[in-house]
Amino acid sequence: MRVLVTGGAGYIGSHVCKALSQAGFVPVTFDNFSTGNRWAVRFGPLEFGDLADPLRLNEVFSAQKPGAVIHCGAASLVGESMVNPSLYYRNNVVGMINLLEACRNSGVEAFVFSSSCATYGVPETIPIPESSPQNPINPYGASKLMGERILADYEMAYGLPTAVLRYFNAAGADPDGDIGERREVETHLVPLMLDAVLKRRSRLKVFGTDYSTPDGSALRDYVHISDLAEVHVAALRRLLDGQGSLVSNVGTGVPFSVLELIAAAEDVTGRAVPHDLGPRRPGDAPQLSADARHFRSLFGEDALARSTLDQIIGSAWRWHLSLDQREPASSAST
Repeated sequence: MRVLVTGGAGYIGSHVCKALSQAGFVPVTFDNFSTGNRWAVRFGPLEFGDLADPLRLNEVFSAQKPGAVIHCGAASLVGESMVNPSLYYRNNVVGMINLLEACRNSGVEAFVFSSSCATYGVPETIPIPESSPQNPINPYGASKLMGERILADYEMAYGLPTAVLRYFNAAGADPDGDIGERREVETHLVPLMLDAVLKRRSRLKVFGTDYSTPDGSALRDYVHISDLAEVHVAALRRLLDGQGSLVSNVGTGVPFSVLELIAAAEDVTGRAVPHDLGPRRPGDAPQLSADARHFRSLFGEDALARSTLDQIIGSAWRWHLSLDQREPASSAST
């Protein structure tokens, strides 16, 4: 089966494409290369296009005839969404409707959606169960919540089986060294830390040291990118096997603080992480970690076996050390 992966040239999408290929599917990348990298498209065919273009979407569906879609293509920066919400609603909501209409026209059998723990906002309880109220505090989270609602309505009206995966923090790199995290504008903590270690960027800035957490810095639940990619494949198989639609967190339930990650990076690399302490950043929650019980009931106890700090930072460190021999980040994913 061919599986269309929107944003397949991006960080998460490219790892999903590799996992699909290893599982016997043919991943078809659909990307506009606004943030993705052409060198990351190496596990199946590429279709250049934008979710804002319904005609192009229909052309791709007609040519490739995908049996399923994994929708990773989105604008995904919390800070940017606070200052440019229109971009997020156009890309993440209108673009998703265009994609779903193409799915309806072509008889797609299953749809896996990259959602986010950002839909919960500041949670009422920690760890966060799937039943927790969804009250996003930034336009990025709001756009993902709208996507979930649209999917639920499409399933009810048109019978499209769907899997909604609410990610916590994806991090790390492909253990084989084929692909990893590389952007022209980087905002994720792990690559920023390692770039600071290697003096490729200025000192790391820690946003907030006065949260009500053990060391005052924000707590997050980190998932190894390869584990996350394999969860997409497992969710797709459940849908294709007729096991019904699902909504699930993807997180370990064990959060780590920013300062704990810095300490772990110093242990892995054997080098200091130059950093400065700063004020809180608008739109950030103090703590986000998953209640992973439902996730484990769906995907098994060992589904996130790589998601330890040592393996996440170790794989990312090996990837970062290899970057000088690779192409630069693209300046031209959905």
